[in-house]
Amino acid sequence: MDIASKEMVEEAYFETVTEAMTRNESLLTAHKEGVTAAAMLLAALTGVDDEEAKKEVIALELRPQD
Repeated sequence: MDIASKEMVEEAYFETVTEAMTRNESLLTAHKEGVTAAAMLLAALTGVDDEEAKKEVIALELRPQD
């Protein structure tokens, strides 16, 4: 994953987590939603399948900020 893609994926993750947290979702739910959103973006950007994109996002070890 190139730097620009990584930055976009991270932004998608944290924006989604923030939205989930404002809905009073748990950290786990917010994290899952963030991973899904980031993986969908990565799949769209790179053309990899959804599961591979999800693995790449998980490998970034992103976590919600309290």
